[in-house]
Amino acid sequence: MHAAPQRAMDTRGRPFENDRSPAASSAGGTQAMDLSVLYRDAFLAIVDKPAGLMVHDSALARGETDFAADRLREQFGCPIFLVHRLDRATSGCLLLAFDRDTASALGRMVMANGLDSGVDEEAQSARIFEKDYLAVCRGWPEPHFVVDHPLDGGPGKPVKKPAITEFECLATTELAIASQGFATSRYALLRARPHTGRFRQIRRHLKHMSHHLIGDTSHGDGRHNRSFRMLGIHRMLLHAERLAFVHPVTGSRVCAIAPLDVQLALALALFETRDATGPGLDQLQGSPYQVPVAGGASGSNWPGPDSPDCG
Repeated sequence: MHAAPQRAMDTRGRPFENDRSPAASSAGGTQAMDLSVLYRDAFLAIVDKPAGLMVHDSALARGETDFAADRLREQFGCPIFLVHRLDRATSGCLLLAFDRDTASALGRMVMANGLDSGVDEEAQSARIFEKDYLAVCRGWPEPHFVVDHPLDGGPGKPVKKPAITEFECLATTELAIASQGFATSRYALLRARPHTGRFRQIRRHLKHMSHHLIGDTSHGDGRHNRSFRMLGIHRMLLHAERLAFVHPVTGSRVCAIAPLDVQLALALALFETRDATGPGLDQLQGSPYQVPVAGGASGSNWPGPDSPDCG
């Protein structure tokens, strides 16, 4: 997820032109689509990465030739520096900078956001970097919980480092799907806020709590994944919903919120019926964090960049 400033990716391209440069072409010659721009100025941009698109080439690419970094270089027509990563199967807000200094400043914000960042309270308040995710998991967890469980760095990186994720349960549902001797199955819609940036942190922390992420074929529960596929939901249900931070150059507050795709909207529709113990989706939709759907209308109270909910 997070990346240290010195690891910000530099992808070279043409001089800066405009938001909607011609779409990049993949190695197979097919036209690649531009990514939706959620926020942009002369120094940085936040784009909406679709599920299934890798951010950049890596050992996990396995022959993949289509990467968000390549598309964005062509789309913006200039060098880009990725400030953080998203897993291939995760959708939502992806932050990039147009110069090395801005990338480094943003990277320092990301690194200072941990609960044990080592900076004084005033400095951390000035540099706070908020990343909110939506996730659907099996079971009904506590209304609020924090997972403090060290994680390694993934394949070839066995050293475990501190990893902390804060979770909030937004809604719960019980579906008529038989599982493990029960006539029904329980699921929860969570908001996750990672305070560190370890490899697949949210996914692995949910597995650690036995509240497996739905659609996660590496760390999830195959029985529940199959149940959701039978409902027409074929993607991992993790979405980088919101980014908010103080602009490193202008000092203004930046906030971007990524809309749901059709598959995620279908998943959230399962929470429309309120259960006896938790909030329903109608309560979520009436909150300041109502989630808009790509290509559809969002609620009138959805926070924009100037809303106090983005501050």
